[in-house]
Amino acid sequence: MYFRHLKLKNWRNFVNVDLTIGERLFITGPNASGKSNLLDVFRFLRDIAKTGGGLQQAVRERGDLSKIRCLAARRYPNVEIEVTLTENGLADATEWRYGIGLHQESRGARRLLLRYEKIWRNNELILNRPDDDDRKDDWRLTETHLEHLQSNINFRPIDEAFKQISYLHLVPQLLRHPNIANRDAVGEDPFGLKFLDRVISTPEKTRRARLHKIEEALRIAVPELKNLTDTPDERGMPHLEAIYEHWRPNAGRQREDQFSDGTLRLIGLLWMLLEGAGLLLLEEPELSLHSAVVSKLPALIWRLQRPRKRQVILSSHSTELFGVRGIRPEEVALLKPHGSEGTVVSLASDKEEIRLLLEGGMTIADAVLPLTAPSNVDQLDLFK
Repeated sequence: MYFRHLKLKNWRNFVNVDLTIGERLFITGPNASGKSNLLDVFRFLRDIAKTGGGLQQAVRERGDLSKIRCLAARRYPNVEIEVTLTENGLADATEWRYGIGLHQESRGARRLLLRYEKIWRNNELILNRPDDDDRKDDWRLTETHLEHLQSNINFRPIDEAFKQISYLHLVPQLLRHPNIANRDAVGEDPFGLKFLDRVISTPEKTRRARLHKIEEALRIAVPELKNLTDTPDERGMPHLEAIYEHWRPNAGRQREDQFSDGTLRLIGLLWMLLEGAGLLLLEEPELSLHSAVVSKLPALIWRLQRPRKRQVILSSHSTELFGVRGIRPEEVALLKPHGSEGTVVSLASDKEEIRLLLEGGMTIADAVLPLTAPSNVDQLDLFK
């Protein structure tokens, strides 16, 4: 399923968002404008639907509702999320729309409650809460129908689409030194601490095929690398291993703790693109990569996502990445902070001044990224 539209009210940095989403979306904006928080909307929906998750836990993991609610939400305290989804690439596909509103009791136990939960199928409202049962027992409003198999039978495609959302922002240091963090922690592994466990748990035939495909790409970006494989150590712990060709007659065999940051991040990116079928969220995938490699990322991501009908949303402010001619303005979401009014989100194609610059031959990097720079950045030259 593809996410086609996103509406938000009072989520994190955003008072209002009304955003159309295509097969891929590039998010950019100034530091602290809310790029990560916009991606987190989709992770939040996944956390509600996933096994062992649920609404209360998803909010608790983010602090509480006061941490989620936009600071600019002075008159309207509710948090609202609405997404529209359709089947991948089908002309007569069913359209689904899921919306929830959240609020907190002003007194008493101050419970987190559903203000509403609504689901439309092809514009027909098939779920409208609170219903009569909710009004008789408002404890029911502490949970969504989405998170219960007995309740979501009529809209299970939404549940499955949310569960398939994946996110990885691999931190190479955690992969090299897993003992510096808690490997036994349950829940999401967004920074790749247990990435190797994820690789080794994949069926062998699939695992070997993916590693071979990744090696083919790495041989271009890292010419000295060959024979990428997985191997357990004497304690049974999984490792990645490759041969690095150099001046010695017999090339040196290295494990992931000797791989460069860029190599590890590229392996993680390629693996995630080859794994799964749902929405993939990527945060600053250009980190640690050479600018020449970064400039090829949009095309590489596109080639891997299209055959699998995957949707990709990524955040970046890389000049090399946005300098690619193939990125269309309707694929770029620009975040612009407006002080007490929160961050405004718009597509680059909606701004006439950007369209004129692009028609004049500029790239997205030329036309959009200057709008994300701090207005007083030159004063850093004078900082002492």
